[in-house]
Amino acid sequence: MPVSPLAPAKIAALPAIDGVTVATAAAGVRYTGRTDVMLAVLAPGSAVAGVFTRSATRSANVLDCQTKLGGDPADGAAILVNSGNSNAFTGRHGDGSVAAICQAVAQALAIDQQRVFTASTGVIGEPLPHNRIVAKVGALAEGQTAGGLNAAAEAIMTTDTFPKAASAVVDVDGKPVTIAGIAKGSGMIAPDMATMLVYIFTDAVISQNALQTLLAELNAKTFNCITVDSDTSTSDTLMMGATGASGVDVTGNATFADALHSVMLDLAHQVVRDGEGATKFVTVDVTSATNDDDARKVALAIANSPLVKTAIAGEDPNWGRVVMAVGKSGAVADRDRLCIRFGDILVAENGWVAPDYTEEAGAAYMKNAELAITVDMGLGNGTSTVWTCDLTHGYIQINADYRS
Repeated sequence: MPVSPLAPAKIAALPAIDGVTVATAAAGVRYTGRTDVMLAVLAPGSAVAGVFTRSATRSANVLDCQTKLGGDPADGAAILVNSGNSNAFTGRHGDGSVAAICQAVAQALAIDQQRVFTASTGVIGEPLPHNRIVAKVGALAEGQTAGGLNAAAEAIMTTDTFPKAASAVVDVDGKPVTIAGIAKGSGMIAPDMATMLVYIFTDAVISQNALQTLLAELNAKTFNCITVDSDTSTSDTLMMGATGASGVDVTGNATFADALHSVMLDLAHQVVRDGEGATKFVTVDVTSATNDDDARKVALAIANSPLVKTAIAGEDPNWGRVVMAVGKSGAVADRDRLCIRFGDILVAENGWVAPDYTEEAGAAYMKNAELAITVDMGLGNGTSTVWTCDLTHGYIQINADYRS
């Protein structure tokens, strides 16, 4: 599969996080000739936080992880992820797969099974061949290395065309604190918590409760503000581990929070840039709505509209479709107060096309790989920003053949 034209020029080389080791393996869950399992091990004392999909059909792995958050950090923790099969909608078999994998990891690492977290991504509704994964656990435990996060990013890919990685090193009270994260996601992206699978690690000192609060707050501004196709996955998982190895307490520290926000936003944008079949990266800004909730409704209505997205794919400045999306959003709107811009180009205002707007200018702008659609509602102080991509023939081809 060709790499997305929106991919970064270079994949970030992730630093090792003190207190975190990683290994990968080829278990043959679905793919041949590539790694498809990763195991990350966190040192004793590590805090673990997570945010998960709110899907009513969430996977056995997600349900298991949700019950384990907030456990005793004395043992440390382990995170095992496989690609190729989501272990979702697999009934009791799915629960058994999670239990078998967690037990194997706990035994191999001599840690409490309650501190083993798993995730699966891939095809829905097919039993997970967990014995293939269990058979690799011993090698994964023995092969742990301090610098394996980039390899882990590759192991968790499904229809992704490039591994997603981001990091930051910040100065907190004169001491360095490191953050590194990986993600996978390309389709079935309209998160109701996070997106697909995201794992972030830091050597900072922070309690589980404080980390959980911060992660949820920043998730609302990053992964919950992207959409590729309006579909929320059964497996969406965002987890973060803080080992405390730096000795630097970041509780309530704005510098650390800003750095973590930057890493999360970078990963979220990479997911959109790798949207299945995507050729355009689109920022949708809504301002002056009645409130933030209404602004979000409008932004998502625009970003999720197949008509808007296909117009963008065809480089057609069809601003009437943006008007349509505003009207269907359910938000309070006044036709005669709407103001629409494509980039810096004023397209429509006062309930009509702007006097100086030309179709030629709009068409020229739409040829850019990165686009901005701004809607000023003219009603209040509500704002929202959502990131999305276009909808192309490539998306159909990928998803028509996904299980083949």
